[in-house]
Amino acid sequence: MTSSNVPETRPEPGSNLNISAATGDTSWQRQGKLWSNLKELCELLRIPSTSSVNDEEFLFQHVQFKTGQRVHTIGQPFDTLFIVHSGFLKTVLIDEFGNEQVLSFPMKGDLFGVDGIHTKRYASEAVALSNCDLILLPFKKFIALGRTHSELEHAMYSVMSRELVREQGMVSMLGALSAEARVARFLVSLSERFAEMGYSSKLFNLRMTRHEIGSYLGLTLETVSRTLSAFNEFGLITVDQRSIGIKDIDSLRTLRRLPPSSARSKKASKKAREASLIRNGNASSGNSDLQIASL
Repeated sequence: MTSSNVPETRPEPGSNLNISAATGDTSWQRQGKLWSNLKELCELLRIPSTSSVNDEEFLFQHVQFKTGQRVHTIGQPFDTLFIVHSGFLKTVLIDEFGNEQVLSFPMKGDLFGVDGIHTKRYASEAVALSNCDLILLPFKKFIALGRTHSELEHAMYSVMSRELVREQGMVSMLGALSAEARVARFLVSLSERFAEMGYSSKLFNLRMTRHEIGSYLGLTLETVSRTLSAFNEFGLITVDQRSIGIKDIDSLRTLRRLPPSSARSKKASKKAREASLIRNGNASSGNSDLQIASL
C-alpha cells in the first residue's frame, strides 16, 4: 500500500477545486459537498454547538480514502486531527518486524490523530477498512477556535477524553476478562456504537477481519473464530461470514466464560438426540396415519 498524505495546500472556503485524498492515481473524491460548517461538526461529534460562532466563519474540508489506503503513518509530521464522517478505519502500531498491534477502530463520529499532539508526529498509523469520508480539523484552526470560544474548546477536550476513557476500558478488559468475555464485550460495544450512529444494533457487518479483532483483543485469529462459533452454537449470535446477528445482548454483557468444550459437546449431542427423537416421532405418527387410512 502506498502512503497517503493530506495535501499541504488547502483552498479557501468556497473554492471549487477538488481536493485529493492522497497523492498518486489511487486517490478519489466524492462528488458533492466537500466542506462542513461548525454546527455540522459538533453534531457529528455529539457535543453542544455554540451560537456565538458564525456557521460560515469556520468551514472544515472533507477528504476521501479508499479501502486499504493509509490516512497517516507513524512518524509523519502532525498538523491535523481527523473526524470520521462515514466509513471504518483502524489505528495500529507497527513493530520493527512489521507486526501490527491494532489500537482502535474509528467509525462515524470518532476523532483520531490525537497521538500526534505531544511530539508533533503521529505515533500510530491509520488505515481505511472501507471507503471513508473524513473531515479535517487542522490543529492551528482548533487552537484558534479555543482562544476565542472557550466553551467549544472544553467540548472538544471532552471528545478527546471520551476516546481516552474508551482505550482505558479496553486495557482494563484485556487484563481482567477471559477470551470469551473479551469477544462478547467487543460485540456489545459494536452493537452500541452502531445504535449511536442510527444503524441496526442487532444485525451488522464486521468491517475488520478476525485477525484484526484478535490483535485488538490480545487473542489469536483461531480463538476469535472458535469463540464466535461457540456463541453461535449457544444461540447468543448468528454468524454468516462477516455478518453478525445479536440474539441475546444481555447474556453477552454479563458473560464471563463459556462452559468447557466437553460440556458443550454433551449439550450439542443432547440437542441432536432430542431432534432425532422428534423426527422419529413425527415419522411414526405419519406411518400410523397411513396405516389408519389404509384400513
